[in-house]
Amino acid sequence: MGLTARIRTRDGWAVSHAVVTLTDMTGSQVLRAEADIEGTVRDVNPLPPGAYTVIVTAVGYAPAAASAIVTASGRAEVGTVTLARQGGAELPPPGPWTVDPAHSTVGAVAQHLGISSVRGRFTEFAASIEVAADDVTKSRVEAVIRADSIDTGNAMRDGHLKSADFLDVERFPEITYRSSGLSVAGADRWTVHGELSLHGVVRPVDLDLAYLGTGADPWGGTRAAFRATAQLRREDFAMNYNQVVQAGIAAIGTTLKVELDVQAVQGDSLPQA
Repeated sequence: MGLTARIRTRDGWAVSHAVVTLTDMTGSQVLRAEADIEGTVRDVNPLPPGAYTVIVTAVGYAPAAASAIVTASGRAEVGTVTLARQGGAELPPPGPWTVDPAHSTVGAVAQHLGISSVRGRFTEFAASIEVAADDVTKSRVEAVIRADSIDTGNAMRDGHLKSADFLDVERFPEITYRSSGLSVAGADRWTVHGELSLHGVVRPVDLDLAYLGTGADPWGGTRAAFRATAQLRREDFAMNYNQVVQAGIAAIGTTLKVELDVQAVQGDSLPQA
């Protein structure tokens, strides 16, 4: 075996499309090999003894370089080379991911009387994520939320939110979000661009997204965690109800902060219970 190497992301995932180039001390290319589906490079041709530079590249990742010394055995064991996402931001491995509602929260916070906050959440929703392989900015997310599943912990308030003053759930039973693209906002941070359909109105809404990492679950699957926030104006979605109390203070704030804590399972379906 001449050259062996393992190409991984920071989370330990294989980078199957990585290319490894080996150059000698004069800068001449000696070897070029592509990683297999497991992110492993194996070249059987023995190499002349000496010092070499290993350069690893992959679409969507920053290049990495390492040194290798080939002994009389003709082998260069590079070990594991870790690639960072271009721009320093990470995402889980490409392919489909399914959001698990049982371990995710779709929440919202509204100001009340100008001094405190009222929190609520939607208990019924479904969402899917597709992480693009070669151009991560083309990754997609789609979500559907049952509007009448709003829960603020107060039945009277929930009933008012479901009425025509706010969500009007009889006319608009679903809230939907479809992304149109993704852009890097920093290390492990992204901006998701998309359109939100709420109360019969469709508006562009960006999500500030943080990727929290991946891990194994007790059912033999792999999960990824995300946190996202967005700021909405009620009037942008034709929800103009207002009640003014003393000193001209609105009972309910005109803005709404959306807070998403998402856990997604790798694959296009959830595991069977």
